[in-house]
Amino acid sequence: MKRSAPLLAAMILAGCASKQAAPTAPVVASQGAQTTTVTQLQKFMWFFSPYRPDIQQGNFVSQEMMAQLKVGMTKDQVKFLLGTPLMADVFHGDRWDYPFRLAKGNGELTTSAVVVYFDKDGKVERFEGGNLPTEQEYIARIAGPIKAFQKAEKAAAEAQGQPQRAPLPSGQDTGTAK
Repeated sequence: MKRSAPLLAAMILAGCASKQAAPTAPVVASQGAQTTTVTQLQKFMWFFSPYRPDIQQGNFVSQEMMAQLKVGMTKDQVKFLLGTPLMADVFHGDRWDYPFRLAKGNGELTTSAVVVYFDKDGKVERFEGGNLPTEQEYIARIAGPIKAFQKAEKAAAEAQGQPQRAPLPSGQDTGTAK
């Protein structure tokens, strides 16, 4: 019995860590992007759970894309700018929905929604979806902060005795310093 106690405790902790979070309220386009973070206890519990990949669903619409969206644009122009709508309802042909959900493996959840309304001529009448992340913020959320990556890469190069890589004029980190 004493030998199985640590195993039993680990199984209970793993079961608690794999429990899904409670369902969140529906996403409203006027509220913009919403991010639910995890607590320190949840972060600790994830240590005992299996690997969870990041899952992205829907269309990511950034602040930059919304800034280009204008009243009077055609459906083709909107499709070119924002992509094919995830939900185009037959009963609401004058409305396109662009929901987005990013579930990180660590339990962090980001949701947003953009709704575009069209008039009878098929042109944008109005649209909803404010407080959206920029493209840089989205990339940082997926890939992690770039500064931390560059610092780790520099430390690894110094540890191996390799020359540091010199940045190119475009800002890309490729090439080697001479």
